[in-house]
Amino acid sequence: MTVTEQIRSAEQERTGLIEESILPTLLAQRPIGLVGYAWIWVGIAVIIATYSLGAAGVGGGVPLATVILVIMLANIAIGAFMVLTADIGTEHGLSFAVYLRAPFGIHGTHLPSISRGIVAAMWFGIQTYLGALALNGIGEYFLGYDNWVVWYVIFGILQVVNTAMGIKSVERLASFAAPAIIAISIWMYVTLEGVAQTNGLNIWNFRGTGEMTLLVLFIANMGFWSTLAIDIPNLTRFVKTEAGAKSFVQRNKNIFLAQLIALPVTQALIAGLGGVSFIATGNWNPIEVIQRQGEGISLVVLLALVVLAQWSTNNSANLIPSALTFINLAPRVINYKLGVALAGVVGTLCFPWEILNNLFVFLGYYGAFLSAIGGIMVADYYILRKRRLNVPDLYKPDGQFRYWGGFNPAGLLAWVIAGGIAAWYSQYAFIIGFPLGLVLYIVLMKTLVLPGNPQAETSSDYSNDYLATSEGVSWVYLGSGQFRRLAPDKAHGEAVRREDL
Repeated sequence: MTVTEQIRSAEQERTGLIEESILPTLLAQRPIGLVGYAWIWVGIAVIIATYSLGAAGVGGGVPLATVILVIMLANIAIGAFMVLTADIGTEHGLSFAVYLRAPFGIHGTHLPSISRGIVAAMWFGIQTYLGALALNGIGEYFLGYDNWVVWYVIFGILQVVNTAMGIKSVERLASFAAPAIIAISIWMYVTLEGVAQTNGLNIWNFRGTGEMTLLVLFIANMGFWSTLAIDIPNLTRFVKTEAGAKSFVQRNKNIFLAQLIALPVTQALIAGLGGVSFIATGNWNPIEVIQRQGEGISLVVLLALVVLAQWSTNNSANLIPSALTFINLAPRVINYKLGVALAGVVGTLCFPWEILNNLFVFLGYYGAFLSAIGGIMVADYYILRKRRLNVPDLYKPDGQFRYWGGFNPAGLLAWVIAGGIAAWYSQYAFIIGFPLGLVLYIVLMKTLVLPGNPQAETSSDYSNDYLATSEGVSWVYLGSGQFRRLAPDKAHGEAVRREDL
């Protein structure tokens, strides 16, 4: 049997830890380039919380220009953190939930990863609800039909089908939706500034009556991006990466534009629009504002662009991360397409229209626990293992990541303690949860876990045998629990079956 045939056969195996879509992606299976990845992030940045956050800042007494600057700086900071965790995907081709088997154990991974998966599903529901409201507006204009529930079901199914088609389908939608998002943003700014002037208001001199501090505004923005900051490997494992790129910058060069420019600039502009909307109309919700200010065909076009914005965000930021955590939970029975469908169902059962009414409370508490996971990931990947990873053992029930019955007490204790303290001080969650999770994890690993659970990466004096992309190779699954590191020309058949996900 040739290597190609062996790879094809191996990908059909399903065990308690292995399923095709959560195996490491190989270098030939990473189709997204620099611009495509940046377009994805333009779409991701347009979420309802961004408008709300900008309005909260302006209403809280912060000048509009300062709101925009603070949110841009917060996104540059969280973008830098995303670049760090992105390397898990570019170096090893691993998904978020599979990587968490290292700091949490092969069974312990399910607690933090499913918590993230459910949050992602909730966001799918929120974004789908907003898209359904926009579709309902279109339906009212053309058909005189008013029923957002029907539109929710139709829009939800359409997104699930599109995402289930694979990462290339997601990228194509993003490249189409991102320019549309820019267009709607320009229209909203011009229209709303005109409304403000008509009302005798100068958007740049407006002062709200609240008392929000710049630090709270900064941390709130970081908090709701803690979701994607920790599971960014789900996307970066599909970004084109140069084989043998030993430099961190060279290896992740297709990541920087998206994380350090596309995200901060788009997020700051959208938050600014939320602020302008609040000043001009007293309402930050873009759908309600468009329905009040738009008319005729222009109203229909604008609402259609809102639908695209929700769609592009849901594909890459919500459905894919949620689906992969569900697959990791039960790979014997859940494949990628079923995982995407489950994400849609779970997101709907969370009653997202109710969550939207308590959005900032929701953001604060889940951001606290997710920020702690981020600190644990950075501690594990960079400090403890120095980017080396015994990938084959991530897929072995009796390997080094079994720890105690499949659970790593260091990761779980650090998560609960750091996340709990951060949640108690939820306004400052990220700057508490992240460093505390990092420190606790390292201390607990070195004192409690490593003496009885040696890790091959560390005991080998950090051998390069536990690197992949840096060494010009991919982790290739050959079946029966066996992995080999192969150069792309030796595993040219790897993209035949898993070219999408």
